[in-house]
Amino acid sequence: MPDTAIRLADVTVRFAEKQLAFDCTIPAGAAVAVAGPSGAGKSTLFNVIAGFEKPASGSVTLLGEDVAGRDPAERPVSIVFQDNNLFAHLSIADNVGLGIDPGLKLDSAARQRVFAALARVGLGGYERRLPGSLSGGERQRVALARALVRRRPILLLDEPFAALDPAMRAEMAGLLLELRTETKSTMLFITHQPEDIRRLAERVIFLEAGAIVVDAPARDFLSRRDPPAVAKFLGHSAL
Repeated sequence: MPDTAIRLADVTVRFAEKQLAFDCTIPAGAAVAVAGPSGAGKSTLFNVIAGFEKPASGSVTLLGEDVAGRDPAERPVSIVFQDNNLFAHLSIADNVGLGIDPGLKLDSAARQRVFAALARVGLGGYERRLPGSLSGGERQRVALARALVRRRPILLLDEPFAALDPAMRAEMAGLLLELRTETKSTMLFITHQPEDIRRLAERVIFLEAGAIVVDAPARDFLSRRDPPAVAKFLGHSAL
């Protein structure tokens, strides 16, 4: 596997009212927190990597390959959305199985992969249940199991802890740490909580007004007092 998982070079995304600019390099196997005020461009950054947003300029390279023109399904990326993106009428097993085949044409080996993924996230025996019968934390685990069965080396998590209480946040963070150790995947997660950075991140990318203003090791980031947006995020007094 290449040493670099993600490279965004002079990437710009234009909307009617503003332009966003991204330039960064993320090593393979890194755990990176993506933080910043609402509207700073965090979800757009994820959409560019995943292929849901086409840049106006610049290049996106994943695992050493330029992915211009590649659809999301063709990229080495799995994404877990904040709202879980589960289908209410499908069983838990079928929701996970969509990660293998959107048509749910699964052979016995694929079904075993689904059951194994659910067991790995602590939901063994839940296969026939519907999403509506689960708690918010359990639905997040289903979404994570679906990402696991896809077996993609880059995992993007869009505010994975937003709907969870503090105890469940800590439990989910522990699970993510274990899974990353096992899979050696590159993990990026959007967060609004410094505690998530302390638990999970080796590095932090902080966005403000559509641009990356800080890209630093997590330990250094957590001790910063500038720029003011970072100080506010961390609960520090800006100098």
